[in-house]
Amino acid sequence: MKYYLAPLEGITDHIYRKTYHRMFKPMDTYFIPFLTPNENGKLSKRQKQDVLPENNKELHVVPQILTNKAEEFLSAADYLSGLGYEEINLNLGCPSRCVTAKGRGAGFLADLEELHRFLDEIFETSKVRISIKSRIGMRNEKEFGAILELYNEYPLSELILHPRTGKEGYQGIPHWETYRYALEKSRNPLCYNGDLFTKEQYEAWLNEFPQSRAVMFGRGVLGEPSLLSQIKRTKTSHTWQEFQYELYLAYQKEIPEERHVLSKLKEFWTYRAFCHREEQEWIQKIYRTKTLKEYAELMHF
Repeated sequence: MKYYLAPLEGITDHIYRKTYHRMFKPMDTYFIPFLTPNENGKLSKRQKQDVLPENNKELHVVPQILTNKAEEFLSAADYLSGLGYEEINLNLGCPSRCVTAKGRGAGFLADLEELHRFLDEIFETSKVRISIKSRIGMRNEKEFGAILELYNEYPLSELILHPRTGKEGYQGIPHWETYRYALEKSRNPLCYNGDLFTKEQYEAWLNEFPQSRAVMFGRGVLGEPSLLSQIKRTKTSHTWQEFQYELYLAYQKEIPEERHVLSKLKEFWTYRAFCHREEQEWIQKIYRTKTLKEYAELMHF
């Protein structure tokens, strides 16, 4: 089984990736949160910082691009190829309304004719391998049959499937039967993503789909970074508190404004709440801190 870390925008940046990799059981691949090239295919200063090879040493990383314009994808892919990247991931899964309303992310799945033209152009022109991270449709899971037929026309390096629709976001239960259909019908390598927060949930999924070859963790690992160690039954000497301390130090070096550092640190506790309901009272205290000094005192740093 191959294990991947999901690209969560604003969260799994190069500081998080390096710190996690050093302290916990490393992933096989880390996906860099989506890059949004401008109309000239250029990336922002922050995005360039996140993909710099020197900021991803010792990690196997794959950058992700969010766009519905082939020329933007190809221009950004050329830039990334120049940095040494051999694979690019296309985001067809983001369910955020501000993204889907522009016909990007999962919203692109609502126009298969346009998506077909887009894929034709990027696969014909791109010099790098292309994988896709996708939802099973925008509005309804029944859309997936036609979507998979389209994907099967192209030599994807991998199809990473979150079996929810864009409309569902992160609500409800993933459609495992649609994932099963993908396992049977996909001509490309498949990876599962979605709602694996504990070792027990992972084992139940694996028991249901033992033929799976890869799995991507997102919110589960953000809330419990030792999850992969638990799954592999290997020991880790590091705790959640130690991990947060390392992030606390690292982000202060990177981000000049205290309130932005504090906001970033608090966001990790939102994911912690998914995995540790018993810590809700403590997490509420974290949310109420107003300065890094208050945060550090509460965390006993």
